Amino acid sequence: MKPNNPFLIVGYHSPEFFCDRETETATILDALKNGRNITLIAPRRMGKTGLICNAFHHLKEQKSDIVTLYMDIYSTQSIGDFVRLFANTVLGKLDAAPQKALNRISQFIRSCRPVFTFDELTGVPKVTIDVAPQDEKSTLKEIFDYLASSQRHCCIAIDEFQQIAEYPEKGIEALLRSYIQFLPNVNFIFAGSKQHLMQEMFTSSKRPFYQSTQLINIGSIDRETYADFAIGLFAKCSKLLPRDVFYAIYEMYDGHTWYIQYLLNRLYGYNQDVDMVMVSDAMEQIVSEQSYSYQTLLKSYSAGQVRLLKAIAREGCVKEILAGDFISRNRLRAASSVSASLKRLQDNELVYLTPQGYIIYDRFMREWLRQQAF
Repeated sequence: MKPNNPFLIVGYHSPEFFCDRETETATILDALKNGRNITLIAPRRMGKTGLICNAFHHLKEQKSDIVTLYMDIYSTQSIGDFVRLFANTVLGKLDAAPQKALNRISQFIRSCRPVFTFDELTGVPKVTIDVAPQDEKSTLKEIFDYLASSQRHCCIAIDEFQQIAEYPEKGIEALLRSYIQFLPNVNFIFAGSKQHLMQEMFTSSKRPFYQSTQLINIGSIDRETYADFAIGLFAKCSKLLPRDVFYAIYEMYDGHTWYIQYLLNRLYGYNQDVDMVMVSDAMEQIVSEQSYSYQTLLKSYSAGQVRLLKAIAREGCVKEILAGDFISRNRLRAASSVSASLKRLQDNELVYLTPQGYIIYDRFMREWLRQQAF
């Protein structure tokens, strides 16, 4: 079934509702077909998950028996969390027949007792495991052994891969690298949103994954291409999205895919031609809906940190955040205090450093902050 609203803000449907990324998709397909692993770096909500799904869609069209798997490790806090999620993602997915899957899983997973259930629609086994802390690394090896034993080509995407650097256990990067390099039938996409961490992990000669992948950075979709896509989808339902209105939306959100999609989703739902009054009304509604969560969020930050957030929001983008004129203009404290506040805001991904300067990461939060009293 086609979605009621073509401007998707979660999930992936088909290439019909996916805008552009043709070059990036082709690059990923070429790498995977030729046995190269990939590091995919993009700010959060720029569309890397959709790009992965789009590449997997085309990959399965070209090679129907390939297995494509996706896991997001953003919420994992330890190697144990990773192993459990990895097991749930992988085990049973490389075998066509349920009985074969059960036999192979039982053959390789010996450090813990897997619990099997079955998908009611597909019959594919779903596997959950309860791993004791002392068995976590043994179970991880067993999962990789299970992957290596398969005769099927498999592609696994691990999203927010930089999270493994936050695990309390030492040597996890080296451990994963030692297993991954001996899997000729499995290719990996390591995706991440923290650019400096991902770059360090894959380009530093001191790190285990050094030069082990092909790096792809993705940014904003070309404005004209995105405009043609959006205007065309409105036109299919006999609704007008003027090009200059789309340009205004694109510039408003700095070409950041998810925020553009979210606003277009609202505008499409109004079921009428779009003008700037409608855009302003939709923005106001979205910001109003989020205001309580923003208020609650800021309660966990100091007055100085909140003041810095508001200052960045007002200016849009700040190149020299420790410059005296920026500090005095916004009545901030000493540069050392601003620097400490900035570190916490960056660590918590409220502020993001772009090549142009520091910005508020959540574009809707930026609008809300601009409305607040100094």
